[in-house]
Amino acid sequence: MNKCVLVTRVMCRERKLFKNAHFHTRGFYRTFLFKSLSSSIKVNWLYSQKSWKAEDTMIPSFTSHHKFLGHVCSRFSSMGSQHELPLDTPILYLKSEEAFAGLTSRERHYAHHLSRASWWGGFIVLCQTSPESPTIFNLLTRLFRSQPIDTLKEVAMLKAGFTEDEFKLLVIYYSGIAYNMGNYLGFGDRKFIPSVSREKLEALIKASKAYLEAPDIIEDYMKKCLEPMYNLEECKKFLGMPTSGVTMYFTPNCTQDDADIAKEYMAARNIEPWNNRLLKHEENGQTLYDIRLASIEQGPAAGITIDSDEFQGHKFRVSRGDYAFFLKKMTEELQLAKDYTANDLEVQMLDKYIESFTTGSIKAHKEGSTFWVKNKSPAVETYMGFIEVYRDPVNQRAEFESFVAVVNREQSRKFDTLVSRAEKEFLPLLPWGKDFEEDVFMRPDFSSLDILTFASSGLPIGINIPNYKDVKEEQGFKNVSLTNVMAARTGIKGGPFLSEADHALIEKHGALGLEIQVGLHELLGHGCGKFLRRKDDGSLNFDSTKIKNPFTGGEAMFYEKGETYNSHFTNLASAYEECRAETVALYLGHVDDILDIFGVAAESREDLKYVSWLDMMYAGLRGLEMYQPSQGKWGQAHSQARYVILRVALEAGQGLVNITETKGNDGLPDLLLTLDKTKIHTVGKQAMGNFLRKLQIYRSMGDSDSGRAMFEKYSEVPSDGPFPFGKWHEIVVRKRRPRMILAMPNTRVVGEDVELVSYPEAVDCVAKSWVDRFSSEDYEALESALSTFV
Repeated sequence: MNKCVLVTRVMCRERKLFKNAHFHTRGFYRTFLFKSLSSSIKVNWLYSQKSWKAEDTMIPSFTSHHKFLGHVCSRFSSMGSQHELPLDTPILYLKSEEAFAGLTSRERHYAHHLSRASWWGGFIVLCQTSPESPTIFNLLTRLFRSQPIDTLKEVAMLKAGFTEDEFKLLVIYYSGIAYNMGNYLGFGDRKFIPSVSREKLEALIKASKAYLEAPDIIEDYMKKCLEPMYNLEECKKFLGMPTSGVTMYFTPNCTQDDADIAKEYMAARNIEPWNNRLLKHEENGQTLYDIRLASIEQGPAAGITIDSDEFQGHKFRVSRGDYAFFLKKMTEELQLAKDYTANDLEVQMLDKYIESFTTGSIKAHKEGSTFWVKNKSPAVETYMGFIEVYRDPVNQRAEFESFVAVVNREQSRKFDTLVSRAEKEFLPLLPWGKDFEEDVFMRPDFSSLDILTFASSGLPIGINIPNYKDVKEEQGFKNVSLTNVMAARTGIKGGPFLSEADHALIEKHGALGLEIQVGLHELLGHGCGKFLRRKDDGSLNFDSTKIKNPFTGGEAMFYEKGETYNSHFTNLASAYEECRAETVALYLGHVDDILDIFGVAAESREDLKYVSWLDMMYAGLRGLEMYQPSQGKWGQAHSQARYVILRVALEAGQGLVNITETKGNDGLPDLLLTLDKTKIHTVGKQAMGNFLRKLQIYRSMGDSDSGRAMFEKYSEVPSDGPFPFGKWHEIVVRKRRPRMILAMPNTRVVGEDVELVSYPEAVDCVAKSWVDRFSSEDYEALESALSTFV
């Protein structure tokens, strides 16, 4: 059945509405495609024998073909291929004009050069995502920048048979590539393909000015990327470890065993994996593991590279020179930014970043991060490097990320108050006691930022950095809440699975609830909790005679030198830590003194607490979309974390949370999630407190066996029982909502000043911003670098 193709041809007299129709099955997905309509209609749905019957294809049973068309469209309009970006994808412009206008000329120049550095560095993410991502970007960017988009649209419709909707879908696809820096979603790691046929896309490309100007280059790009662009084989649908997924952190011939031996080797040699990837190949008849570092310089460097090494019968090399072109362009802009710094800390920070990107030294980047932490509340905030490990299948190697933002001082004052009261008032409320809390709370800088530039695979709404645990413990950290990103997210209303009354409450209190949740998540969630460990001098950072394992009464486990949280919890590390931070925020969201800081009126407190819990449970249900049934694994750390919290709440019982299966307006199965407000302070708080205590203590001791057993139990997606999430997965996927894509402004030097280049919010604003981002000369150099990346 998976390979069958049923073709139904229907000739219609009335306006020749249908020329032909295809009913096509590929794997688990079926596509119903009507060609040659006055406006193209493409309806995709997740196939289910229970929801699709043979009679649905029997056109003669309908009195008119219009009625048939209406029936199909109404039945499946809310569904869609998981691997396409739909026509209603929100494409929004991220506003920062007011914040930028408040900067001095010197600060605007500083922001300009940091933004240029960020965009250059962001291209590294294309090379970290999939083999075809750099070429897809080259091909489509050249297509859109070679002629005005309106002109390209005319060519598409007149010479390639596009409809208006199809051209819009192509613009959305390119916007997705540029925003996610590759053809896999930054949130969910799911591949997305064009919603327009390959034949039409090829016809447009060959009719375009880009092709006329450089046919050989364009032909080469098409030869390299068109086939993988549309490839939806099972092993290509998601990022992951070979051979079940796609990754650029390992060569395709690597296995989990290779990842494990590399992890052990790096721990033994005290090599931190943040900025490397693992290349496995044969050399002189022997398997060689090449740990390749990101740097401008190539060749040997004392204390950084290793020419040849033996470990447990395996041969290793540590080399460098990855992403050299992009890092060189970055450092050139960072050198220019140094002329506009506000203080010596910023100069020292940039010097260390430049050293790290030049040599490949993680030590230099840690030193730069230390200067960054000490630089409190600058007018222009920035952080850049290999930071988040979500997309590495074993959660060790980091994706490049760089942001530039303007501090929103008014909004930041509330966070300052939260920080100042955290150690004495709020951290002691957490349910694990002082033995498993840091001896001294490293008071972080907590800022509310308006993002100007964010170069990575998507934008979060809050960040707690740096991710180096030793820097956090010894120097402190910063929390940032991204105000304009949060505003864009809360501007999107409605959704499935909740009552109208609950949606109304979320619309009323959701923005403030999200602000508080993010603040607690980043500051007290990621910022709390001690790691029991052996220090570099051989001593322990805790009194082993007093601190015991509270669950067994025996000796407390701890991290030995060279061991880290990520090396212990490996592929669960990110989801486990996000779950801990989310649960901290949920647990402390009850505290009235915290709500006072954020100006929550007394009469609104209970509603806001309810909305915060409801939003978390709702996120847990909707996050089921990120589960991959074919592989039995989760594709997104935050979604898995929120699903686990939902499972904990359901397990608590007593009517705290309930999910019931209903029938939607379309006649298909639907779900309704409800939360009992009266049980939050009792049943809910107790359940989350018990769960949170285990999360933290297992993490503190490095007890990954106990932590994994608990977390994986709640991560299961059962197909039966009172809450059959395996069965409901189809419903959640069918009713999912497209994720927003954000366009960001550009900056340019005009005379003695720098101006912000804004873009009207429209479907093509991302494409236009990228066309303007670099000169033709820059794009030619960029294309060459992306084409040669291996």
